[in-house]
Amino acid sequence: MPILSTNTTVSANESQGRSYLLPLILVTSLFFLWGLAYGLLDVLNKHFQETLNITKQRSTLLQAAYFGAYFLMAVPAGLFMNKAGYKKGIIMGLILYAVGAFMFFPSASMQSFTFFLTSLFILASGLTFLETAANPYVTVLGAPETSAFRLNLSQSFNGVGAFVGPIIGAQFFFAATQNDASSSNLDSVKFVYIIIGVLVLFIAVLFYFTRLPEIVEETTENAGKARGRSLFSYSHFKWSVVAQFFYVAAQVGTAALFINYCTETDPTMSNENASYLLSASLLLFTIGRFTGTALMKVISPQSLLAIYALINVVLSAVVAFVPGNAGIYSLVAIFFFNSIMFPTIFALGVQDLGPHTKRGASFIIMSIVGGAVVPYVMGSFESTSLAYVVPMFCFAIVFWFGVSGYKVKTE
Repeated sequence: MPILSTNTTVSANESQGRSYLLPLILVTSLFFLWGLAYGLLDVLNKHFQETLNITKQRSTLLQAAYFGAYFLMAVPAGLFMNKAGYKKGIIMGLILYAVGAFMFFPSASMQSFTFFLTSLFILASGLTFLETAANPYVTVLGAPETSAFRLNLSQSFNGVGAFVGPIIGAQFFFAATQNDASSSNLDSVKFVYIIIGVLVLFIAVLFYFTRLPEIVEETTENAGKARGRSLFSYSHFKWSVVAQFFYVAAQVGTAALFINYCTETDPTMSNENASYLLSASLLLFTIGRFTGTALMKVISPQSLLAIYALINVVLSAVVAFVPGNAGIYSLVAIFFFNSIMFPTIFALGVQDLGPHTKRGASFIIMSIVGGAVVPYVMGSFESTSLAYVVPMFCFAIVFWFGVSGYKVKTE
């Protein structure tokens, strides 16, 4: 591909005639990084319940800190990107990610859950920058009609990172705790996050020295019309924010109490084995991303979204009301059908926004705050299984978006 300067700007229409393989590969690596951070999060939940002697509900404050950062930082990230561009936004995100990861060392040394929450908030603030930049960047690196396909493909590597996270947690967190008679060993947490911080800094340096094009969305086919309209005059955008809130709420709530659900439903299952089962579920999630991307060649993204959401309504009901292995198997299956929801809602939401794309993306990312609220609500249920009626309701909202809410309308 031709080498472009860091100040190179091209329109979305021009991008269709160029090869952006290298930028796509580099940006796709970011999806792996935040998938890894998320994959470790749900393992930390159960680990901190035992090593720091906190309740199930209090442990869900990890999700509140993680996804609360998306709510608070998404709009500032979008404003930063509008002024400085995608590349600087990505580098800023990677720096914040690394700082948060390195702060896990003093958090573990002090055995302070509050300090862990602060560290996680900073780390997730970096992820907010990365998601606000990477998601719309992928959608405009090619033809608009294939944006959902392209974003699902890149998001597939997010699933790979999420699959690896619980394996690391099982090997380093729970194994270390079992081998430590005091059950308060957090040295493994220090080690894992220092390695992650170093890796993230390396990728930040790689981005700094790599020349990337700056995409200008204003020149898309519908940009002329978009200039005269406000962002919130697009009903499909507003409904995408609602749908994304409830989808992320369902996804995060489902995973946050996964280990608790499995060990309570099957008392013979250890935390370590439940972590491996979570990893297997996230592998299904990754497989679902790839297969869903392929299915979008023959099924429209909105139709596939509606079908998958309806299936998850049923599966969530089984998890909540059917005890035993059927509930566990249904819980695992939910991950497969979660696979295409986030990128599909995102791509449908920013469709035809023209010059409003970056700002619209920041609001959709902000709606990820659903993941901060719902796990805490689920953690308040005395019965972990009954808590899964909450994701059931959330998936019903996503189903409606796939049926009707996605349609591009202006008010």
